[in-house]
Amino acid sequence: MERVYLDHAATTPVDPEVAEAVARVLRDTPGNPSSIYAEGRAARALVDGARAQVAEAIGAQPAEIVFTSGGTEADNLALRGALKVADGRDGLVTTAIEHHAVIDTARDLERHAQARVSVVGVDGDGVVDPVAIREAIDAGTSLVSVMHANNEIGTIEPIAEIGAICRERGVTFHTDAVQSVGALPFDVRVLAVDLVSINAHKFYGPKGVGALYVRRGTRLATIQTGGGQEKGRRTGTENVAGIVGLGVAMRIARSRQATESPRQARLRDRIIAGVRARLPDAVLTGHPTDRLPNNASFCIPGTEGESLIVALDLEGFAVSSGSACTSGDTEPSHVLQALGLDRELAKGSLRVTVGRATTEAQVDAFVDALARVVARLREPAAVGV
Repeated sequence: MERVYLDHAATTPVDPEVAEAVARVLRDTPGNPSSIYAEGRAARALVDGARAQVAEAIGAQPAEIVFTSGGTEADNLALRGALKVADGRDGLVTTAIEHHAVIDTARDLERHAQARVSVVGVDGDGVVDPVAIREAIDAGTSLVSVMHANNEIGTIEPIAEIGAICRERGVTFHTDAVQSVGALPFDVRVLAVDLVSINAHKFYGPKGVGALYVRRGTRLATIQTGGGQEKGRRTGTENVAGIVGLGVAMRIARSRQATESPRQARLRDRIIAGVRARLPDAVLTGHPTDRLPNNASFCIPGTEGESLIVALDLEGFAVSSGSACTSGDTEPSHVLQALGLDRELAKGSLRVTVGRATTEAQVDAFVDALARVVARLREPAAVGV
């Protein structure tokens, strides 16, 4: 049976050129970038080169790039680091559909009396209204965090407008761009963003490495103590091989974006059209057009997300769901609940995300398999009635 991977929002396969670059560093560059002898200087040169690649891809300066262990650490560094130097302004404004790395961090800060958190809702397509963000900002607000594109439903948020509001109000603006960088045009010279989270394994780089863009002049405290690496903003010996992989992956993603993202969007639309034709009662979640080019997400009545994943896995397809089985009951994700979906409908969520290797034939085969699986799951014996 051919396996078809359709969960690229969760992680992407490492590009062969990236894998070779990582292997070469592991094999040939043993030095610590903080050491001043030849081996250390060689490692430092590789880190600096990757920093320049990441910066160039988003229109930043190399000094504005801080390497991290991934998107979650970047989000934590952005929120905790910005609030730590907020001089008494402890207000944090975010949205109801943020990734757990943001929303859970916000709640943790609130629980420990380190932040006053305002959570702004979204409409039925998952779009946050910039006016609602403006109204949530008060004299004590120091930070706004709104993701660029949602990882579950694919909706793209109006961060340009939100950034302009934050700039006008003198508030630091962070965006989690983990899903969008590499897939969508992103230029910090155009967008009024101060902090941007990036994760290598979302665009065919290695796991365990990411970056935080910190606009020059943006105050940010470190959230861990140690050796003072990354100009004191993120201490700890740099993951040289991973950082090189991030830089190469970013370069490749940028060079292919103009052709690859439209191609994936066509596959996405083919999935959406096929599912709607075969399963007319399936509900598309997220914005119908302003969504990530690779993301098709649905709620399918009469099913549960976990059952869909298991049944499709047996058919040879790797997909994911926004619902999780807890104590024998399926609980919709906070994102689906924020859309105002009926709880029973939201239990049957399905996320399909295509990638560079996905073909039309695979997409069509998936739609056929999904129709079979849903018919089977809806049989009385399958649902226990």
